[in-house]
Amino acid sequence: MAEAEEDCHADLVRTDDSERSGEANLQAELQMFRAQWMFELAPGVSSSGLEPLPCRASSREPGLKSVDARGKQEIAKEEKAKELFLKAVEEEQNGALYEAIKFYRLAMQLVPDIEFKITYTRSPDGDGVGKRCVEDSKEDDKMADLLTDFQQQLTLQESSVKLCQPEVYVSQTHISALPMEVLMYIFRWVVSSDLDLRSLEQLSLVCRGFYICARDPEIWHQVCLKIWGRSCNKLVPYASWRDMFLERPRVRFDGVYVSKTKYIRQGEQSLDGFYRAWHQVEYYRYLRFFPDGQVMMLTTPEDPQSIVPRLRTKNTRTDAILLGHYRLSQETDNQTKVFAVIMKKKEEKPVDYHKYRYFRRVPAQETDHSFHVGLQLCSSGRQRFNKLVWIHHSCHITCRSTGETAVTTFDIDKMYTPLFFARVKSFTAYSEKPL
Repeated sequence: MAEAEEDCHADLVRTDDSERSGEANLQAELQMFRAQWMFELAPGVSSSGLEPLPCRASSREPGLKSVDARGKQEIAKEEKAKELFLKAVEEEQNGALYEAIKFYRLAMQLVPDIEFKITYTRSPDGDGVGKRCVEDSKEDDKMADLLTDFQQQLTLQESSVKLCQPEVYVSQTHISALPMEVLMYIFRWVVSSDLDLRSLEQLSLVCRGFYICARDPEIWHQVCLKIWGRSCNKLVPYASWRDMFLERPRVRFDGVYVSKTKYIRQGEQSLDGFYRAWHQVEYYRYLRFFPDGQVMMLTTPEDPQSIVPRLRTKNTRTDAILLGHYRLSQETDNQTKVFAVIMKKKEEKPVDYHKYRYFRRVPAQETDHSFHVGLQLCSSGRQRFNKLVWIHHSCHITCRSTGETAVTTFDIDKMYTPLFFARVKSFTAYSEKPL
């Protein structure tokens, strides 16, 4: 009986030991499963501390190798994205925005949320951004006055100031070797007597030295004197003579003002009386202003392509052209008006020779015709001072013998269409004399 109890007790002890060993195996397998699961969720986490069971390792070895390869690819991709992102930040700090955008785009194509995975050595919202903001504000202040900035840079470069330096070595004499007086004389030839300020602005884009020469106040002062005369002695309220030229209303010299007029008139009745013709009449008016105060006017049915080349100079051979002078007037209503007096060219009449000695001919009464024109200067669209609106037109006939003048004033109706400016490049293609 005692022996049976001892055998039963031994069997119970063995079953308890087997149950405990089974639970230990289950815990080990569960721990291995958790480690494998965490490894799959976080490929970058090392799993060297975990030792899987031999039976499991042999069955899962190909899967672990593929997971490791995939994890290495993800890590390499993230490192490349970080490198591109940091390079983009550096380019942005240096002011190369286009290059920075390119690197930002490449980084986000690799890892869309790369900006949240970057660990900065210092906070991006710290002193660095504040310094960059201060530097940006300083750069904006410099851009506001490029002339002063360029002058300071040229002064700090060398003791003997040169306006420009050759980019590559040349055996010939470079333009920077010319004295300042000669360079300024060249710039006056660029402006020329036609006041071609567009070419002067294009020349200022060459380098910093040419920019300084093109902003010479003496050049702009002479230009203003040629346009407005003695009325521009005072610079107020403008900041500079160049600002006065750009802001103050003026007529333009590098083209023509053109208007096109159309109307329909009734023709003569046919011989059989069955119908009456109607005609559409179309003609142009051209106005060309010169800096010396002269103006040309032409009314003709010919199109601009054939007429504009003839208006290049004042010595044109077109008989219908009217020549005269103009002046600018700024009224109290703050509107600038152009008044011009034009007349036809005077032609010398040949002397009449008669074969009879005592032939007496009653001379015709000689008269002079002149036209008085009043126009209002306006701006339309993006261009400035490119529109002239009719406000007055009259014809003055003066008898030479008596001095009497008859004035005929025309009504300003829809036949007087506004004149719009059209730039002509050939008018400023070459210079005849300097400013």
